[in-house]
Amino acid sequence: MSTAAAIFNNVPKHNYPQFETPKNVVDFLSFNKNDVSKAFNVSKESVRYDSKIPKEMQKRLNEIAIVCGLVAEFFNDDIKKTAMWFQMKNPALGNISPRDMIRFGQFNKLHQFITAAINGDTP
Repeated sequence: MSTAAAIFNNVPKHNYPQFETPKNVVDFLSFNKNDVSKAFNVSKESVRYDSKIPKEMQKRLNEIAIVCGLVAEFFNDDIKKTAMWFQMKNPALGNISPRDMIRFGQFNKLHQFITAAINGDTP
């Protein structure tokens, strides 16, 4: 893939309502308050989705929303397939689900795998 094409592959071409807000992303991934607390290293009492959302949590959820959109585009905008992909254990990811990678604080590693796959590279 050319550098010009690869440089713009880091955001989805479409907007997806499922990923428009931090709460939508959390719901899409079926995270509960404990999952969010663990994934973003914040206390359960700090987990909120209003104007007082912890800034780092909001930033990371925005990044996750972008990755969810990229995966949705891979599946031709099929949100059900996208959701299944995030839920299923994946042998290419060490037999862990993408959802669990996020939950266990391995989002950066997941992001690298997805970006490499989109660009036709190996991580």
